[in-house]
Amino acid sequence: MQLATVIGRVTATLKHESMRGAKLMLVQPQTIAGTPDGEPFVAVDAVGAAMGQRVMLTSDGRFSRSLLKVDATPVRWTIIGIKDDE
Repeated sequence: MQLATVIGRVTATLKHESMRGAKLMLVQPQTIAGTPDGEPFVAVDAVGAAMGQRVMLTSDGRFSRSLLKVDATPVRWTIIGIKDDE
């Protein structure tokens, strides 16, 4: 699992067939202390996250395939939870 902050929404005019209809978000990975940890990347949103929310991500391919209802997909990261306010 990885913590991140949603920093944008991604619109793709051309994407892999398995991602048709999927909501794509740009996320900034973070350390547990909340500081940036690496470069932003795209994740498929499984929970309805919004801009500025801290989210939990997984790189579990089996979950991505199940979510997208396909046998194969290039999706690596999926948003699986929204962090509660402290």
